[in-house]
Amino acid sequence: MLGRGIDQVLRHPGDSDLYEPLVGDARDYVALAESANGPIPKPVGDRYVWGDAISAMEHARARIINLETSITTSHDFAPKGINYKMNPKNIGCLTAAGVDCCVLANNHVLDWGVAGLVETLEALQSAGIHSAGAGRNAAEAAAPAIVDLGGGHRVLVFGFALESSGVPPSWSAGPSRPGVNLLSDPSEKTIAAIADRARMARRDGDLLIASLHWGGNWGYAIPPEHRILAHRLIDAGFAVIHGHSSHHPLAVEIYQGRPVLYGCGDFISDYEGIAGYEAFRGDLAILYLPQLLVPSGALISLTMHSFCVRNFRLHHASAADAAWLQTTLDRESTPFGTRMTLEAVNLLSATW
Repeated sequence: MLGRGIDQVLRHPGDSDLYEPLVGDARDYVALAESANGPIPKPVGDRYVWGDAISAMEHARARIINLETSITTSHDFAPKGINYKMNPKNIGCLTAAGVDCCVLANNHVLDWGVAGLVETLEALQSAGIHSAGAGRNAAEAAAPAIVDLGGGHRVLVFGFALESSGVPPSWSAGPSRPGVNLLSDPSEKTIAAIADRARMARRDGDLLIASLHWGGNWGYAIPPEHRILAHRLIDAGFAVIHGHSSHHPLAVEIYQGRPVLYGCGDFISDYEGIAGYEAFRGDLAILYLPQLLVPSGALISLTMHSFCVRNFRLHHASAADAAWLQTTLDRESTPFGTRMTLEAVNLLSATW
């Protein structure tokens, strides 16, 4: 989430006006973070917020994120209480990290209306970044983002949003209406249609990723319907289930040799200094690095780099923080047949 407070510390801060019940200026979130961990050396460069994660993902072949903010100058705010946006002039924050694909199927991409969504799509396209899960119409929203790996191999990323994550039904894209790819009926018939669409787009050597915005922000419970949906998508040919919406990492399952990340947690946000939910350690973040066999998609290994967010920047997690993440993820993943071990000071590894 690169908007709101983070947008204000970047080199081109946009309009700081907010329409929240308690906060009216995005700069107040900067002040909260500084009250917790000291001054932020603003304005910061494009690479600043990524911090130690830049080197950790040095060898990643495809860098895929859930971008939970609009990139816009629109003032057409949705009356929903929390609205995120980043100035398009700060798009370098994404290119500096080599992001290949932004999944937009979430409950913030239309925070600033249709104009905000369209401007987001245009900003990403101009920067050479692929997008999935939202578009100018239903066909575009449902189409995969295609990341070329070279050697005849590609990654196809399909983005989906579920109403359980707070996406209003009215945000669903239509035949001529911009919006998100809303999965309102995750039935076997719907999955069969998704599988057909994937087969039409897929070529030999391609890997399929399903990126889903689902569920609430806090709590470790995995709804049975999420597990059923994840399994059905893998049975339909998807190699990775990339789940998001939770503000902290959730359980990991390896189903049929494919990783299901039920909730990747927040990676970058401006929540620093906000009280509440401390037990979930929202200040800790994980970079997921699955290594897959091409073209089968079978999982070879899953390593996870752990970080701590301070001053709106990712720092390598301490030994104590990494151990806390390992214990927590091991506890939550064990019922799904996955164990978590600590390979190095801040490097976790999954076994199954």
